[in-house]
Amino acid sequence: MKNFKKRLQHIFFIMTIIGPGLITVNAGNDAGGITTYASVGASYGYKMLWGLFIITFSLAVVQEMNARMAVVTGKGLSDLIREKFGVKWTFFAMLILFIANFGVVLGDFAGVAASMELFGISKYISVPLVAIVVWFLVTKGSYNRVEKVFMLFTFVFFGYIISAFMAKPDWGHVFKSMTTPTISLETGYLLTFIGMIGTTITPYMQFYLQSSIVDKKISIKDYKYEKADVYLGAFWGDAVSFFIIVCTAATLYKAGITIETAQQAATALKPLAGQYAFILFGAGLFGASVLAAAVIPLSTSYAICEAFGWESGVNNKYKEAPAFFGIYTAIIAVSSLLILIPGLSLIKIIIVTQQIAGILSPIILTFMTILVNDKKIMGKYINSKLQNIISVTTVVFIITLSIILFVSPLLTK
Repeated sequence: MKNFKKRLQHIFFIMTIIGPGLITVNAGNDAGGITTYASVGASYGYKMLWGLFIITFSLAVVQEMNARMAVVTGKGLSDLIREKFGVKWTFFAMLILFIANFGVVLGDFAGVAASMELFGISKYISVPLVAIVVWFLVTKGSYNRVEKVFMLFTFVFFGYIISAFMAKPDWGHVFKSMTTPTISLETGYLLTFIGMIGTTITPYMQFYLQSSIVDKKISIKDYKYEKADVYLGAFWGDAVSFFIIVCTAATLYKAGITIETAQQAATALKPLAGQYAFILFGAGLFGASVLAAAVIPLSTSYAICEAFGWESGVNNKYKEAPAFFGIYTAIIAVSSLLILIPGLSLIKIIIVTQQIAGILSPIILTFMTILVNDKKIMGKYINSKLQNIISVTTVVFIITLSIILFVSPLLTK
């Protein structure tokens, strides 16, 4: 009986640690992410699955590096960038983060509007309501309460897995595509591929994960559980992305239907995969958009406040951390109000911000790789040779794709 109680207590203890890794990656599968993955499947079928498969391992290594820095130093990424590189580089990093994140939050509120319009609910009702709820949740709650609500949203992503099976793909073809690289220098293919990377390994993820682990006060002796959390998060998040691509490839690509938004994908699925696939896809878009609309402004607030030494953390009260909650409130308010402008189309903003995130990710990853290899900061917990090879290869790969993207149109003239 005593052994059973101890094991039960151990399981509950592990459950209290798990969270940041799963939440971080799930928030990455937001409206822009779902739009990007749906577009990948609809436009190119299974041809990019090999890239997603490789990116998954890169994401796992990058997130583990990030979590390790948080546990060892007890500091957020912004804090460490300022201490190592100075104020000018920190300001540069924060500017990159803010540009990428603000555009992504706009896309997420557009996702809230689009998903609810699928079910006949006006954006003038859904967007203000969601904005108020996510603002209240973070500004009036504790970290533990906020994390529990975020974790609940993890379940909405099962909708995409079910939808993929309802589409009845050729699984043999799917798995063959995962292991057979298909490369094209066509601009549209490269842009979409970079967008896929940009929504898989995003600048915001690195700042949010590290800050949330610090906020949770996870110690180095318990790091093995957080390590499992980030690995689980990376593979779960990309599994969801995989099923979104499979679902749209097996239906829309096969039928020759191209899409620009996740809303169009959900609508197009109805006659091809049935009413339930349509409902699941739409519900998943709503849940993912709400989660990201809460997490990404929070990530931005954490990062900027840490960068400039201002008080931050969900456990604080508004008057104790006015800058932290002020930035969060401003991003939520401005982005949700912009969505309510009549006749405003935000699909280009959604797609472009994903591509910007993909191009800018190497800058943040470079900062991280330098920091995690600094013995003065990390001591004996610096990267292994294999981790460095994977992280550096990821950075070089994204930079190379970006250069090809800009050079190829000039060569074809």
